[in-house]
Amino acid sequence: MEDKDLIKLSGTVDSVVFRSEESGFAVIKMVTEDDLVTVIGDLGNIEEGEDLCCTGSFEENSRFGTQFRAQLTERSLPTSVSAIRRYLTSGVIESITPALAKKIVDCFGEDSLDVIENDRERLATVSGISAKKAEKISEDFRKTFAVRSLMVMINRFELPASVSVRSWKMWGEDAQDIIMSNPYVLCRSGIDVSFTRADGIARSQGVPADSPERVRAGIIWILKDYANQGYTAVPFDELRERALPFLSVDAERFSRVMTSELEEENIHEYLKDGRVFVMLHDYYKAEDYIARRLKIMSELSYDTQMDYSEIIDLAEEENGIKYEETQRKAINLALSKGFLILTGGPGTGKTTTLNGILSLFEQQAKNVMLAAPTGRAAKRLSDLTGHEAKTIHRLLEVNMIDDEHHRFVHDENTPLDCDVLIIDEMSMVDSCLFEAVLRAISVSCKLVLVGDSDQLPSVGPGNVLRDIIDSGVMPVVTLTEIFRQSQKSSIVTNAHKIVRGEYPDVTERDNDFFFMQRQTYPELQQLVLDLCRERLPRAYGYDVYNNIQVLSPTRQGPAGTVKLNELLQKELNPKAAGKSEVVTQFATFRVGDKVMQTRNDYNILWKRSVSEDETEEGSGIFNGDIGIVIKANKVLKSLTIDFDGRIAEYTSEMLDKLELAYAVTVHKSQGSEFDAVILALFGGFDKLYYRNLLYTAVTRARKLLIIIGTRKRLYTMIDNDHKAVRYTCLKEMILENGDF
Repeated sequence: MEDKDLIKLSGTVDSVVFRSEESGFAVIKMVTEDDLVTVIGDLGNIEEGEDLCCTGSFEENSRFGTQFRAQLTERSLPTSVSAIRRYLTSGVIESITPALAKKIVDCFGEDSLDVIENDRERLATVSGISAKKAEKISEDFRKTFAVRSLMVMINRFELPASVSVRSWKMWGEDAQDIIMSNPYVLCRSGIDVSFTRADGIARSQGVPADSPERVRAGIIWILKDYANQGYTAVPFDELRERALPFLSVDAERFSRVMTSELEEENIHEYLKDGRVFVMLHDYYKAEDYIARRLKIMSELSYDTQMDYSEIIDLAEEENGIKYEETQRKAINLALSKGFLILTGGPGTGKTTTLNGILSLFEQQAKNVMLAAPTGRAAKRLSDLTGHEAKTIHRLLEVNMIDDEHHRFVHDENTPLDCDVLIIDEMSMVDSCLFEAVLRAISVSCKLVLVGDSDQLPSVGPGNVLRDIIDSGVMPVVTLTEIFRQSQKSSIVTNAHKIVRGEYPDVTERDNDFFFMQRQTYPELQQLVLDLCRERLPRAYGYDVYNNIQVLSPTRQGPAGTVKLNELLQKELNPKAAGKSEVVTQFATFRVGDKVMQTRNDYNILWKRSVSEDETEEGSGIFNGDIGIVIKANKVLKSLTIDFDGRIAEYTSEMLDKLELAYAVTVHKSQGSEFDAVILALFGGFDKLYYRNLLYTAVTRARKLLIIIGTRKRLYTMIDNDHKAVRYTCLKEMILENGDF
């Protein structure tokens, strides 16, 4: 919306129809010069009687009529006697009852608020107010006024009201002073204002460009940006090369701040291959702990000399199974060692081997727990093994410390009650999550990690599975033989060709792997729409909600997920009379839309119907979880979403963690399998198109894979064996701990 379309609307709050304490969104009735207007927007903890000046525009709502949507709100305390009386009787100040409010206003009139704040002795002259009571009222008022003052300041900086809500939760009455003294605190986790926005505020307040606070915030921001790309460490020289021009400071100032941050252990240095790396504290702590804990696990005495061959022979005979030699080795190691990594591509028998391991552990009366990084991966693990599997977060149990911070219930002090823990899709597990897993199991607990090391690394920072394998010090079994039944699948055989750098047969038309060449973006887009809307539903009975998933290497461009989602939503779930929707800055969400959570959020509450009489409650919706919008409230900008039976409520503040999921990036599809995958390969940057990304995409398809694009792009992608390089220090930390 252009500025010229915005208007100012001033008035007094007549009533508060709705207010969300969490997000700051509110619906109010406001008295203007000549009308009673409904105002909606991020108004914060607004109260009756307040005077407001709102900047925004009028809009029509089919259910609620004309409303004014406020984009910015300037607020001040009431000045007229009637407005002050209404303000005080609204309950805004906890220690002032309606009867007491009337007495105060009768005594002091327009000076009432000034007396409450600044003259306790005069306030104590009111009947029913003692000196102690006057002090309490004054204190409550100042707390309340601090919230108002903070809101005014945040509005002035043109930041959303949710920033003031989060700031108040974090710092309370001191929030305004803290922000004004150092605007860069707005960048910290839990507030999450970008460095650029905080920098603009700081510069407007006269903060020098070379201030330690600014340089410190800039360094941390750059390190967090690397972490968002999967790095747990950054070479010092690379960090300095980026930071100096970004912050426009000299090397001396940069070095001085770095030294201070190292002394305070906000960041750490680690020498790797003769090069100094810099790590944020959380990632240093995580990788250091993982390395030390693996050393302990390798030193523990298990049945290392025990040969379980005879037991495996009996299991083969009882179950009518014949394990190949590498599978037998894996089962033997799992039983005799305290740690095992089982890896291999599709069709190589990982599931058969895992079931064999499970069966023999059960024969030993071991208490075995199974987990996976995502809900879909956990469900798939349950289906394949016949045993209950949980997400890692659910297994460890999240306990919220406050609205922004959490810890896991299970840790060194309250370990999981299990003898064996098996984790599937280990390539998806990042450094901090694996640290939490290791802290949650006892030293005697055996650990079996299952994954495909040729897939993409985790979305979160780290490359745990690859780093442990590359260290060469822990037991690893790699399954390579493709079993006969899997050889019939072109998805499986072509996946193995791709990982070896060979081209698949794209002329094949009678199996489960199809290549459809398209030479232009419009042709590709139209084919994607036709396949999702008509061709796959008609031929296989598939639909985009339960069976079909469109994938792309990238978010941007005509073949990226943003554009494809826009087209698919318009085609499959168009705007219609009576269909509720919520419009945000980045997307429109309608009832019936397929959506994905893009960041871990431990606060989101959900309910799941277990039986007719029983409902399970929990919290936490995590990065990559896919659901369907079942309700949308346009006025409150809230959604109700069904995540495979978990029903979660999303307020307006939480919608920036959602995106449409008719099409998702290959990275976001990790850990999931779909009956049918449509992979769009066209144009884009070469660095985004590489072999193990293609391999990961292909192995997401369970029954049907359709690749749309050009042969040149497909072959170039296979030729590009440049694996995504991630800076981590875990491998070196493992090796540094000495002989295993």
